[in-house]
Amino acid sequence: MSNDVQTESEQPQDNRAEEAANETAQPSGREWQDQVATLSAKNAELMDQFLRAQAEMQNIRRRSEEEVAKARKYALESFAEALLPVCDSLEAGLHHQDQTAEQIRAGAEATLRQLKAALERNKVLEINPAAGTKFDPHQHQAISVVPAAQEPNTVVTVLQKGYLISDRVLRPALVTVTAPR
Repeated sequence: MSNDVQTESEQPQDNRAEEAANETAQPSGREWQDQVATLSAKNAELMDQFLRAQAEMQNIRRRSEEEVAKARKYALESFAEALLPVCDSLEAGLHHQDQTAEQIRAGAEATLRQLKAALERNKVLEINPAAGTKFDPHQHQAISVVPAAQEPNTVVTVLQKGYLISDRVLRPALVTVTAPR
């Protein structure tokens, strides 16, 4: 009980200490105005920076969307350009009607080489497994299973070549595989 009750001599000293602390802690009216003006200027500067950053992000987003749209629109341009000589060769071959079978075959082989070169330049690669290659379900499609002396699940023959484009299978190779024993 004696701790809760203050003596008269202690009260005035505590009040004077609080008043002195309040007087030094509270700025005057002019100081308040200066602080408000400083904070308002800082707020305006930060708002300006925020709006500029937001506008820059919108510009980046718009430019990115335009670049993606252009990339989609013209993605096949180089591939089409690579195929134009093949088309030209086929048309030229059709215009010559008095050719022998050997000339037609030579022209077809030259056109096929052009086509394969155009595909390779555009990262379209053949899947043509050799006989005895282990069957890969990611690149091969088994059409039939035949008994053979080879190890089980190996390629016996390729019925149709498959194709990859940059490690992605466009069409699996159609193969005949050995039967499990």
